[in-house]
Amino acid sequence: MAAASKVWLVGAGPGDPELLTVKAQRLLREADVVVYDRLVSQAILGLIPRGVQLIYAGKACGNHSMAQEDINRMLVRLAQSRSRRIVRLKGGDPYIFGRGSEEARALQRAGIPFEVVPGITAAQGAAASAGIPLTHRGMARRFQLITGHFQQNQPWSVQEAALADKQQTLVFYMALGQLESIRAALLRAGRAPDTPVALVEQATLPNQRVLQTTISEMVDAARRAEVEPPALVMVGETVRLARELGGRQQKMREEQARV
Repeated sequence: MAAASKVWLVGAGPGDPELLTVKAQRLLREADVVVYDRLVSQAILGLIPRGVQLIYAGKACGNHSMAQEDINRMLVRLAQSRSRRIVRLKGGDPYIFGRGSEEARALQRAGIPFEVVPGITAAQGAAASAGIPLTHRGMARRFQLITGHFQQNQPWSVQEAALADKQQTLVFYMALGQLESIRAALLRAGRAPDTPVALVEQATLPNQRVLQTTISEMVDAARRAEVEPPALVMVGETVRLARELGGRQQKMREEQARV
């Protein structure tokens, strides 16, 4: 058997290729194989040189091109087959709702050298580009990242005490299919119905959309606007700042999209 390769678990950030880290860009140029997720934007894939082997391993709710266990085994198999540089490219950050730690453990058990390269997580990218600070003095002293994804055949749930803190900005990942459950949990936790909510679609990309609504109206507003994944749901007082802080950035993105 040839000597094992090295695998880099690389965060691709929220979508804008200019938000890739310098190290991520270098590794993409030097890679022999890139295994990429559904949330990696086409703009980022366009940076990968011709001749690099590209393998799609994307997952969407209810539509997996490859089960996670199969992805783990594939990474090990690719590394063991011959000596090469393998980049596992994951949207956002590999260790924040990216299942990168599961892949790292599989590589560790197989004795494959690996390295984790952090990326700007979707919550940070979406918040900054939408003009929504995750923390702001007098409004939000902390923030919490929550997955809206659920185990197969299991209802979505979260400890409601974790949602009650009004000095906390909440960011829900993979949540469009769970908006009704999230709204109900927020109201049971004591959040006011008129608490600001933003749904950020295609964050940091030229076609980004920011839908501003409230807890009580979030489900109907998302349906009327036909919000589609990938989208993040942000809840809290700092959402009120989006019109003040995000307008100029949104206008620049729209102008870029028309070019």
